[in-house]
Amino acid sequence: MTEAETTPQTGKRVLLAKPRGYCAGVDRAVQTVEEALKLYGAPIYVRKQIVHNKHVVRTLEAKGAIFVEENEEVPEGATVIFSAHGVAPEVYEQAKARSLKAIDATCPLVTKVHQEARRFAAEDYDILLIGHEGHEEVIGTAGEAPAHIQLVDGPDGVDKVTVRDPNKVVWLSQTTLSVDETMETVARLKQKLPLLQSPPSDDICYATSNRQHVVKEIAADCDVVIVVGSRNSSNSVRLVEVAVDAGARAGHLVDFAHEIDEAWLADARTVGVTSGASVPDELVQQVLAYLAERGFTDVEEITTANERLTFSLPQELKRDLKAAAAARG
Repeated sequence: MTEAETTPQTGKRVLLAKPRGYCAGVDRAVQTVEEALKLYGAPIYVRKQIVHNKHVVRTLEAKGAIFVEENEEVPEGATVIFSAHGVAPEVYEQAKARSLKAIDATCPLVTKVHQEARRFAAEDYDILLIGHEGHEEVIGTAGEAPAHIQLVDGPDGVDKVTVRDPNKVVWLSQTTLSVDETMETVARLKQKLPLLQSPPSDDICYATSNRQHVVKEIAADCDVVIVVGSRNSSNSVRLVEVAVDAGARAGHLVDFAHEIDEAWLADARTVGVTSGASVPDELVQQVLAYLAERGFTDVEEITTANERLTFSLPQELKRDLKAAAAARG
């Protein structure tokens, strides 16, 4: 029996998922922009959204970050930060051609997938990349070895797969997918390609898996699950799907507390609350305050994992921070 099931069914309650919110890769990426602004001064250019969250982007813009879509929008010789989702090698070449000072804030877990792609391509494998078409992370990974990589967008994409040699095929994946859907895609691929190899270690990141796992734990007890996150955040969108699949009566994605529709709460006794991996906890606290005003004052935190992983800042930035500290020294 879970803690959730032993809570008396009086009053209105909130089951608060933990872990939720910032993962190590997002924390590092946001910190990279903040430290760069302090060290080099504004403006600092960031290619694409540093992480997929409206509030984070607005906050950094207010501090002097300028978000651009492509390197061409960055003045020659300026500093540009690449987002946590990773970029294709050609993006580095473009930056070099414009004499940009590039700082790479790619999440190390995404970098790992890039390295796998390069290694398997060098060994002449066909690489089946499970992911969502058009997602920045998929574009970056595919750019490592475009001639070897084909995208498989979920289980329904399996039928379109063709390979040169069924003995030399490996699957990799975007780090922010639904664990269950990815495993379903892999199972279908293996029916078609029995000798399909798996990545050396799981590509779906620990934070994505952990956040989905705790949502599965609470979902069946919830009349509605509110996920705090942005619509372009793959892992946040997945959390809503996971909640409904795991038995929640309804699931909704909101960026901010004021986006919650009162109608969602009309007959609810138990509300689940969680947030995507690029969401600062202050936004979750605002949702809890909103719910408390409507009678949901009994908050129980359900914990399924404790995350202690941290990543150090990008090498380029660390070097400059060290040099600046020595100069002051």
